[in-house]
Amino acid sequence: MAFVDQAEIEVKAGKGGDGIVSFRHEKFVAMGGPFGGDGGRGGSIIFKVDEGLRTLMDFRYNRHFKAHPGGNGGTKGMTGASSEDRYIKVPQGTTVKDADTGELLGDLLENGQELLVAKGGRGGRGNIHFATSANPAPELSENGEPGIIRNLKLELKVLADVGLVGFPSAGKSTLLSVVSNAKPKVAAYHFTTLSPNIGMVRLDDERDFVMADLPGLIEGASQGIGLGFQFLRHVERTKVVLHLVDMSGVEGTDPYTQYRKILDELQQYDATILDRPQIVVPTKMDMPDSDENLAQFRKEIAVESGLPVQPSIVPISALTRDGTQELMRLTADMLATAPAPESYRTVDDAVANEKTYDFKPENHDFTVVWSEENEQWIIGGSEVEKLFLMTNIQRDATIMRFGRQLRHMGVDDALRKAGAKDGDDVRIGDSDFVFEFSD
Repeated sequence: MAFVDQAEIEVKAGKGGDGIVSFRHEKFVAMGGPFGGDGGRGGSIIFKVDEGLRTLMDFRYNRHFKAHPGGNGGTKGMTGASSEDRYIKVPQGTTVKDADTGELLGDLLENGQELLVAKGGRGGRGNIHFATSANPAPELSENGEPGIIRNLKLELKVLADVGLVGFPSAGKSTLLSVVSNAKPKVAAYHFTTLSPNIGMVRLDDERDFVMADLPGLIEGASQGIGLGFQFLRHVERTKVVLHLVDMSGVEGTDPYTQYRKILDELQQYDATILDRPQIVVPTKMDMPDSDENLAQFRKEIAVESGLPVQPSIVPISALTRDGTQELMRLTADMLATAPAPESYRTVDDAVANEKTYDFKPENHDFTVVWSEENEQWIIGGSEVEKLFLMTNIQRDATIMRFGRQLRHMGVDDALRKAGAKDGDDVRIGDSDFVFEFSD
């Protein structure tokens, strides 16, 4: 299965059912009064974490998700049937954002965790709710509220305790295959790994942790060069970073230069990654020049590494398995005291994700525009269009109520101010509903 870690989809919650106009008609019951029931609630769209999923592959070809509308109200005050919510399964580690506004809606980390992303519309009220002493037999009802429509951006960041980073062919896949149950592709060429591989490491003392082999980074990865930028986000979830450096020198590059380049890319992408516990892992120590290169590497890293704390250095040979168990034990020790990845968020990030609720005076957002082409005024705005959708235009009483709502919002005053005159046509948004303005 292809590894897919980004997707954009559209979700549409169900519309609420319509309320109805009905009157009580029973033998020997005079003046029965209004008896129209409410519409049922429309279905909502809810994301639910399924630990059995590993990628966002299910969203590659299916990008539109809809919930069912609620049922219409019935006579005798009966409420229409509410629709069932639609649950969409997503893998652990999925981040959900509004694609239009960039707002973070949720971060789904725990198995079974749920996130409401689009709420179903409430049912419209039947005429049983509009009876008053002045109007005991109203012919008023509401259509159901439209369901929320949203464009969402999904990002999957793999959940792993330990992340392996380094240049291509540094030995990340080989190490993962030796110390865990994973079977990644291993070959003697660059970019063998095209997607993250995850394996479970189990030690003799019964400690265990999850390790991820991330695709090789190259210089410029944080600007989108190579595969690194595509998968750098996965490092954000890890508690401990193992930085693998090829000591063989067969690539003709200096090990310390490679090490510094990877640090620079991580810092440009997210500087907090360098604050995490890190182990530098010189690899391919079975090669002829590796010992000499390691000695020089130790001298250079002791002078300047760019890290808050000098990292531990554990040389290994995955081929002969020398040093691998020592490395895994040290990694487990670091994990026992490593802080959660969320703790590295800056104060600004934390404040940005907080919501502050302030009192705001009533302010109706709508637009009034003159259309030269159609020679009519056009009233736009989400609030006006929502009110119109909830208006039953088949009944005069509800149209009159809609007019009163527009007047209360200040639409009449806005039309006058814009220059509307008696007899001008006024249209609501993109609908076919047109009425005549009366000053």
